[in-house]
Amino acid sequence: MKDKRTIDSRPLSPHLQIYKPQITSVLSISHRISGVFLSLGLIAIFFFIFLLAMGEDSYLVWKIFSNSIIGEIILFGWVFALSFHMFNGIRHLFWDYNIGLSLAASKWSGIIVCLATLITSIVYGIILLGLII
Repeated sequence: MKDKRTIDSRPLSPHLQIYKPQITSVLSISHRISGVFLSLGLIAIFFFIFLLAMGEDSYLVWKIFSNSIIGEIILFGWVFALSFHMFNGIRHLFWDYNIGLSLAASKWSGIIVCLATLITSIVYGIILLGLII
């Protein structure tokens, strides 16, 4: 009699647990996550504009939120996501024109994206949070 295989005994495809994270895969996943955070940030911008249009008393609510520690962390995170999404998007545009597709080039462009994100986020964070007058 022939051995019947059940669905449970079939070999499974490799899972993410097997693969070693590479900079290209990590940045690809991070690009998608940053897009979600940017979408949520648009909701915050909507509330900012809404409160601004409602008058000075309503704007005071936004001012209190944005000057709190939690507000500053959220706004800095949004600036970080915006910087990362922009730089990684530029990297993807180069890939669309077949520039930088080799393993070495994609690794170095990923490192450049990370460094550019950190530098611009810190500079814009300092400027936007009012630490430099």
